[in-house]
Amino acid sequence: MTTELKKTPLYQTYIDQGAKVIDFSGWALPVQFSSIKEEHNAVRTKVGIFDVSHMGEIIVTGEEADQFVQYALTNDSSILNETKAQYTTLCNEKGGVVDDLVIYKLDESVYFLVVNAGNTDIDFEWLQKIEGFNVNIENKSSEYGQLAIQGPEARDLVQKLVDVNVSEMKMFEFQQKVSLFGKEVILSQSGYTGEDGFEVYCQSEDTKEIWDGFISEGVVPCGLGARDTLRLEAALPLHGQDLSEQITPYEAGIGFAVKPLIEADFIGKSVLKDQKENGAERKSIGIEMIDKGIPRTDYKILDADSNEIGYVTSGTQSPSTGKAIAIGLIKKEAFELGKDILIQVRKRQVKAKIVKKSSFKS
Repeated sequence: MTTELKKTPLYQTYIDQGAKVIDFSGWALPVQFSSIKEEHNAVRTKVGIFDVSHMGEIIVTGEEADQFVQYALTNDSSILNETKAQYTTLCNEKGGVVDDLVIYKLDESVYFLVVNAGNTDIDFEWLQKIEGFNVNIENKSSEYGQLAIQGPEARDLVQKLVDVNVSEMKMFEFQQKVSLFGKEVILSQSGYTGEDGFEVYCQSEDTKEIWDGFISEGVVPCGLGARDTLRLEAALPLHGQDLSEQITPYEAGIGFAVKPLIEADFIGKSVLKDQKENGAERKSIGIEMIDKGIPRTDYKILDADSNEIGYVTSGTQSPSTGKAIAIGLIKKEAFELGKDILIQVRKRQVKAKIVKKSSFKS
Protein backbone atom coordinates (compact mmCIF):
# COMPACT_ATOMS: atom_id res chain seq x y z
CA MET A 1 0.00 0.00 0.00
CA THR A 2 1.50 3.32 -1.06
CA THR A 3 1.03 6.48 0.96
CA GLU A 4 -0.40 9.39 -1.00
CA LEU A 5 2.07 12.24 -1.40
CA LYS A 6 1.36 15.54 0.33
CA LYS A 7 0.63 18.47 -1.96
CA THR A 8 1.28 22.19 -1.63
CA PRO A 9 -1.39 24.72 -2.67
CA LEU A 10 0.41 24.95 -6.04
CA TYR A 11 0.27 21.26 -7.00
CA GLN A 12 -2.28 21.77 -9.77
CA THR A 13 -0.24 24.73 -11.02
CA TYR A 14 2.79 22.44 -11.48
CA ILE A 15 0.66 20.06 -13.52
CA ASP A 16 -0.85 22.86 -15.61
CA GLN A 17 2.62 24.29 -16.31
CA GLY A 18 4.01 20.90 -17.37
CA ALA A 19 6.50 20.54 -14.53
CA LYS A 20 8.21 17.23 -13.83
CA VAL A 21 6.90 16.25 -10.38
CA ILE A 22 8.74 13.89 -8.01
CA ASP A 23 8.46 12.52 -4.47
CA PHE A 24 10.54 14.72 -2.15
CA SER A 25 10.33 13.83 1.55
CA GLY A 26 6.76 12.61 1.02
CA TRP A 27 5.72 15.68 -0.98
CA ALA A 28 4.79 15.91 -4.66
CA LEU A 29 7.11 18.70 -5.81
CA PRO A 30 8.48 19.94 -9.15
CA VAL A 31 12.08 18.98 -9.90
CA GLN A 32 12.01 21.25 -12.97
CA PHE A 33 9.66 23.34 -15.12
CA SER A 34 11.92 23.83 -18.17
CA SER A 35 15.42 22.56 -17.46
CA ILE A 36 17.59 22.62 -14.34
CA LYS A 37 20.31 24.58 -16.15
CA GLU A 38 17.88 27.21 -17.51
CA GLU A 39 16.29 27.70 -14.09
CA HIS A 40 19.68 27.79 -12.36
CA ASN A 41 20.97 30.45 -14.76
CA ALA A 42 17.78 32.50 -14.41
CA VAL A 43 18.42 32.78 -10.66
CA ARG A 44 22.12 33.55 -11.12
CA THR A 45 21.48 36.27 -13.74
CA LYS A 46 17.91 37.56 -13.33
CA VAL A 47 15.19 36.29 -10.98
CA GLY A 48 13.41 33.01 -10.31
CA ILE A 49 10.68 31.81 -7.96
CA PHE A 50 10.48 28.59 -5.94
CA ASP A 51 7.48 27.09 -4.17
CA VAL A 52 8.78 26.06 -0.74
CA SER A 53 5.37 25.65 0.87
CA HIS A 54 6.39 22.13 1.92
CA MET A 55 8.61 23.66 4.60
CA GLY A 56 7.23 23.35 8.14
CA GLU A 57 6.06 26.18 10.39
CA ILE A 58 5.98 25.67 14.16
CA ILE A 59 4.84 28.40 16.53
CA VAL A 60 6.01 28.63 20.15
CA THR A 61 4.10 30.93 22.50
CA GLY A 62 3.81 31.44 26.25
CA GLU A 63 5.30 33.32 29.17
CA GLU A 64 8.48 31.19 29.06
CA ALA A 65 8.83 31.08 25.26
CA ASP A 66 12.05 33.17 25.43
CA GLN A 67 13.73 30.69 27.77
CA PHE A 68 12.38 27.70 25.86
CA VAL A 69 13.79 28.62 22.45
CA GLN A 70 17.09 29.61 24.06
CA TYR A 71 17.33 26.11 25.60
CA ALA A 72 16.03 24.19 22.57
CA LEU A 73 18.21 25.89 19.93
CA THR A 74 21.96 26.48 19.66
CA ASN A 75 22.16 30.14 18.58
CA ASP A 76 21.63 33.08 20.93
CA SER A 77 17.93 33.82 20.48
CA SER A 78 18.05 36.55 23.14
CA ILE A 79 19.28 39.00 20.48
CA LEU A 80 16.19 38.53 18.29
CA ASN A 81 13.59 41.24 17.82
CA GLU A 82 10.48 41.72 15.69
CA THR A 83 12.50 42.59 12.56
CA LYS A 84 15.50 40.24 12.89
CA ALA A 85 15.41 36.48 12.24
CA GLN A 86 18.20 33.97 12.81
CA TYR A 87 19.66 30.78 11.34
CA THR A 88 20.07 28.17 14.07
CA THR A 89 20.09 24.44 14.77
CA LEU A 90 18.16 21.99 16.89
CA CYS A 91 20.73 19.58 18.34
CA ASN A 92 20.69 16.40 20.41
CA GLU A 93 22.71 15.82 23.58
CA LYS A 94 25.70 14.62 21.51
CA GLY A 95 25.68 17.81 19.46
CA GLY A 96 24.27 16.14 16.33
CA VAL A 97 21.93 18.24 14.20
CA VAL A 98 18.29 17.16 14.50
CA ASP A 99 17.46 19.99 12.08
CA ASP A 100 18.66 23.38 10.86
CA LEU A 101 16.06 26.12 10.75
CA VAL A 102 15.26 29.82 10.79
CA ILE A 103 13.58 31.39 13.81
CA TYR A 104 11.51 34.60 13.72
CA LYS A 105 10.33 36.52 16.76
CA LEU A 106 6.90 37.76 15.67
CA ASP A 107 5.85 39.37 18.94
CA GLU A 108 6.66 39.33 22.63
CA SER A 109 6.82 35.62 23.51
CA VAL A 110 5.75 34.50 20.00
CA TYR A 111 8.31 32.58 17.94
CA PHE A 112 7.89 31.28 14.39
CA LEU A 113 10.18 28.36 13.52
CA VAL A 114 10.63 27.45 9.85
CA VAL A 115 11.89 23.87 9.65
CA ASN A 116 12.77 21.37 6.92
CA ALA A 117 9.81 19.57 5.37
CA GLY A 118 11.03 16.04 6.04
CA ASN A 119 11.73 16.92 9.68
CA THR A 120 8.57 18.83 10.56
CA ASP A 121 6.94 16.02 12.54
CA ILE A 122 10.28 15.00 14.08
CA ASP A 123 11.00 18.57 15.20
CA PHE A 124 7.47 19.07 16.52
CA GLU A 125 7.66 15.90 18.62
CA TRP A 126 11.19 16.76 19.77
CA LEU A 127 10.13 20.21 20.96
CA GLN A 128 7.05 18.82 22.71
CA LYS A 129 9.23 16.44 24.74
CA ILE A 130 11.30 19.26 26.25
CA GLU A 131 10.05 19.64 29.80
CA GLY A 132 10.14 22.40 32.38
CA PHE A 133 8.82 25.36 30.39
CA ASN A 134 5.38 26.98 30.36
CA VAL A 135 4.89 27.16 26.58
CA ASN A 136 2.43 26.19 23.88
CA ILE A 137 3.85 24.52 20.75
CA GLU A 138 1.71 24.32 17.60
CA ASN A 139 2.40 22.82 14.18
CA LYS A 140 0.88 25.39 11.83
CA SER A 141 2.44 24.08 8.62
CA SER A 142 -0.86 23.48 6.82
CA GLU A 143 -1.88 27.12 7.30
CA TYR A 144 1.10 28.66 5.49
CA GLY A 145 2.41 28.92 1.96
CA GLN A 146 6.01 29.92 1.33
CA LEU A 147 7.58 31.30 -1.85
CA ALA A 148 11.23 32.22 -2.50
CA ILE A 149 12.02 34.97 -5.01
CA GLN A 150 15.75 34.78 -5.76
CA GLY A 151 18.25 36.45 -8.05
CA PRO A 152 20.11 39.74 -8.67
CA GLU A 153 16.91 41.38 -9.95
CA ALA A 154 14.75 40.17 -7.04
CA ARG A 155 15.13 43.25 -4.84
CA ASP A 156 14.12 45.78 -7.49
CA LEU A 157 11.14 43.63 -8.49
CA VAL A 158 9.91 43.09 -4.94
CA GLN A 159 10.31 46.81 -4.17
CA LYS A 160 8.00 47.59 -7.07
CA LEU A 161 5.33 45.24 -5.70
CA VAL A 162 5.23 45.94 -1.95
CA ASP A 163 4.15 48.87 0.20
CA VAL A 164 7.32 48.97 2.36
CA ASN A 165 10.96 49.91 1.75
CA VAL A 166 13.11 46.83 1.12
CA SER A 167 16.17 48.60 -0.33
CA GLU A 168 18.19 48.41 2.89
CA MET A 169 16.97 45.06 4.21
CA LYS A 170 19.89 42.79 5.15
CA MET A 171 20.10 39.02 5.41
CA PHE A 172 17.55 37.61 7.91
CA GLU A 173 15.81 40.92 8.42
CA PHE A 174 12.05 40.74 7.95
CA GLN A 175 8.90 42.83 7.91
CA GLN A 176 5.40 41.79 8.98
CA LYS A 177 1.99 42.72 7.60
CA VAL A 178 3.40 43.60 4.18
CA SER A 179 0.89 43.98 1.35
CA LEU A 180 1.81 41.93 -1.74
CA PHE A 181 -0.67 41.48 -4.60
CA GLY A 182 -3.36 42.56 -2.12
CA LYS A 183 -2.43 39.85 0.41
CA GLU A 184 -0.86 40.31 3.84
CA VAL A 185 2.49 38.51 4.12
CA ILE A 186 5.67 38.24 6.14
CA LEU A 187 8.58 39.32 3.93
CA SER A 188 12.02 37.99 4.84
CA GLN A 189 15.36 38.83 3.25
CA SER A 190 16.57 35.25 3.02
CA GLY A 191 16.95 32.29 0.70
CA TYR A 192 18.85 29.13 -0.16
CA THR A 193 20.59 30.04 -3.42
CA GLY A 194 23.53 32.29 -2.61
CA GLU A 195 21.80 35.16 -4.43
CA ASP A 196 19.96 38.23 -3.19
CA GLY A 197 16.28 37.58 -2.61
CA PHE A 198 13.28 37.26 -0.36
CA GLU A 199 11.07 34.61 1.15
CA VAL A 200 7.35 35.26 1.44
CA TYR A 201 5.16 33.63 4.10
CA CYS A 202 1.46 33.85 3.34
CA GLN A 203 -1.81 32.21 4.23
CA SER A 204 -2.08 28.90 2.40
CA GLU A 205 -5.09 30.00 0.37
CA ASP A 206 -3.20 33.09 -0.91
CA THR A 207 -0.21 31.15 -2.29
CA LYS A 208 -1.48 30.70 -5.84
CA GLU A 209 -2.50 34.30 -6.35
CA ILE A 210 0.92 35.51 -5.19
CA TRP A 211 2.72 32.91 -7.34
CA ASP A 212 0.65 33.91 -10.38
CA GLY A 213 1.40 37.56 -9.69
CA PHE A 214 5.15 36.96 -9.80
CA ILE A 215 4.88 34.79 -12.91
CA SER A 216 2.95 37.59 -14.64
CA GLU A 217 5.94 39.85 -13.87
CA GLY A 218 8.17 37.53 -15.90
CA VAL A 219 9.75 35.67 -12.97
CA VAL A 220 11.01 32.21 -13.99
CA PRO A 221 9.40 29.26 -12.13
CA CYS A 222 12.10 26.98 -10.68
CA GLY A 223 12.12 23.49 -9.23
CA LEU A 224 14.06 21.39 -6.75
CA GLY A 225 16.82 20.56 -9.24
CA ALA A 226 17.97 24.16 -9.60
CA ARG A 227 17.43 24.76 -5.89
CA ASP A 228 19.94 21.98 -5.16
CA THR A 229 22.60 23.08 -7.67
CA LEU A 230 22.28 26.70 -6.52
CA ARG A 231 22.60 25.87 -2.84
CA LEU A 232 25.56 23.57 -3.49
CA GLU A 233 27.42 26.23 -5.47
CA ALA A 234 26.80 28.53 -2.48
CA ALA A 235 28.04 25.72 -0.15
CA LEU A 236 24.81 25.79 1.83
CA PRO A 237 24.26 22.53 3.76
CA LEU A 238 21.36 20.16 3.18
CA HIS A 239 19.95 18.31 6.18
CA GLY A 240 20.06 14.56 5.69
CA GLN A 241 23.33 14.87 3.73
CA ASP A 242 25.69 17.62 4.95
CA LEU A 243 23.90 17.79 8.31
CA SER A 244 22.45 14.95 10.39
CA GLU A 245 22.06 13.69 13.93
CA GLN A 246 25.53 12.18 13.51
CA ILE A 247 27.14 15.42 12.27
CA THR A 248 27.61 18.43 14.54
CA PRO A 249 27.41 22.06 13.41
CA TYR A 250 31.18 22.49 13.87
CA GLU A 251 31.90 19.42 11.74
CA ALA A 252 29.51 20.74 9.08
CA GLY A 253 31.13 24.18 8.98
CA ILE A 254 28.17 26.10 10.44
CA GLY A 255 29.66 26.85 13.85
CA PHE A 256 28.38 30.43 13.49
CA ALA A 257 24.91 29.03 14.36
CA VAL A 258 26.16 27.85 17.77
CA LYS A 259 26.91 30.06 20.77
CA PRO A 260 28.31 27.72 23.47
CA LEU A 261 30.09 30.52 25.35
CA ILE A 262 26.90 32.32 26.38
CA GLU A 263 25.70 31.80 29.94
CA ALA A 264 22.37 30.19 29.02
CA ASP A 265 22.28 26.41 28.75
CA PHE A 266 21.02 24.57 25.66
CA ILE A 267 20.76 20.97 24.50
CA GLY A 268 24.16 19.67 23.38
CA LYS A 269 26.05 22.65 24.85
CA SER A 270 28.81 20.72 26.64
CA VAL A 271 29.81 18.74 23.54
CA LEU A 272 29.64 21.80 21.28
CA LYS A 273 31.59 23.97 23.74
CA ASP A 274 34.36 21.37 23.71
CA GLN A 275 34.38 21.32 19.90
CA LYS A 276 34.57 25.11 19.72
CA GLU A 277 37.51 25.19 22.12
CA ASN A 278 39.39 22.07 20.97
CA GLY A 279 38.15 21.46 17.44
CA ALA A 280 35.88 18.77 16.04
CA GLU A 281 37.16 15.35 14.97
CA ARG A 282 35.91 15.84 11.40
CA LYS A 283 35.91 18.75 8.98
CA SER A 284 33.61 19.75 6.12
CA ILE A 285 35.58 20.45 2.94
CA GLY A 286 35.09 21.72 -0.58
CA ILE A 287 36.05 19.33 -3.38
CA GLU A 288 36.76 20.02 -7.04
CA MET A 289 37.27 17.13 -9.43
CA ILE A 290 40.49 17.00 -11.49
CA ASP A 291 39.62 13.90 -13.50
CA LYS A 292 36.29 13.29 -15.18
CA GLY A 293 33.51 12.11 -12.86
CA ILE A 294 30.79 13.52 -10.63
CA PRO A 295 31.19 13.00 -6.86
CA ARG A 296 27.90 11.76 -5.41
CA THR A 297 26.62 11.49 -1.86
CA ASP A 298 28.31 8.71 0.18
CA TYR A 299 31.17 8.16 -2.30
CA LYS A 300 34.35 7.43 -0.30
CA ILE A 301 37.10 10.04 -0.06
CA LEU A 302 40.65 8.63 -0.09
CA ASP A 303 44.07 10.19 0.39
CA ALA A 304 46.77 9.93 -2.29
CA ASP A 305 47.76 6.51 -0.88
CA SER A 306 44.17 5.21 -1.19
CA ASN A 307 43.50 5.32 2.57
CA GLU A 308 39.88 6.17 3.38
CA ILE A 309 39.62 9.56 5.09
CA GLY A 310 35.93 10.44 4.73
CA TYR A 311 32.98 10.61 2.37
CA VAL A 312 31.10 12.94 0.03
CA THR A 313 27.99 14.50 1.59
CA SER A 314 26.74 16.40 -1.52
CA GLY A 315 27.99 16.60 -5.08
CA THR A 316 26.98 17.82 -8.54
CA GLN A 317 28.22 19.33 -11.78
CA SER A 318 28.10 23.09 -11.39
CA PRO A 319 25.90 24.72 -14.06
CA SER A 320 27.73 28.01 -13.51
CA THR A 321 31.27 26.73 -14.13
CA GLY A 322 30.87 23.25 -15.63
CA LYS A 323 33.14 21.87 -12.90
CA ALA A 324 32.24 18.81 -10.83
CA ILE A 325 32.10 19.96 -7.18
CA ALA A 326 31.21 18.48 -3.82
CA ILE A 327 31.07 18.95 -0.09
CA GLY A 328 32.76 16.21 1.92
CA LEU A 329 33.38 15.24 5.53
CA ILE A 330 36.88 14.04 6.39
CA LYS A 331 39.12 13.38 9.40
CA LYS A 332 40.47 16.73 10.58
CA GLU A 333 44.09 15.54 10.43
CA ALA A 334 43.66 14.75 6.73
CA PHE A 335 42.74 18.35 5.84
CA GLU A 336 45.09 20.50 3.82
CA LEU A 337 43.84 23.15 1.41
CA GLY A 338 44.91 22.36 -2.15
CA LYS A 339 45.74 18.75 -1.28
CA ASP A 340 45.15 16.09 -3.93
CA ILE A 341 42.67 13.39 -2.95
CA LEU A 342 40.82 10.53 -4.60
CA ILE A 343 37.09 9.90 -4.91
CA GLN A 344 35.88 6.32 -5.22
CA VAL A 345 33.48 6.62 -8.16
CA ARG A 346 32.04 3.13 -8.41
CA LYS A 347 35.07 0.93 -9.35
CA ARG A 348 37.37 3.85 -10.22
CA GLN A 349 39.53 6.07 -8.02
CA VAL A 350 39.23 9.54 -9.53
CA LYS A 351 41.57 12.46 -8.83
CA ALA A 352 40.24 15.55 -7.03
CA LYS A 353 41.52 18.31 -4.77
CA ILE A 354 40.47 20.08 -1.58
CA VAL A 355 39.37 23.65 -2.30
CA LYS A 356 37.66 26.54 -0.53
CA LYS A 357 33.89 26.19 -0.76
CA SER A 358 33.75 29.86 -1.68
CA SER A 359 35.40 28.95 -5.00
CA PHE A 360 32.46 26.85 -6.20
CA LYS A 361 30.73 29.66 -8.10
CA SER A 362 33.87 30.91 -9.87
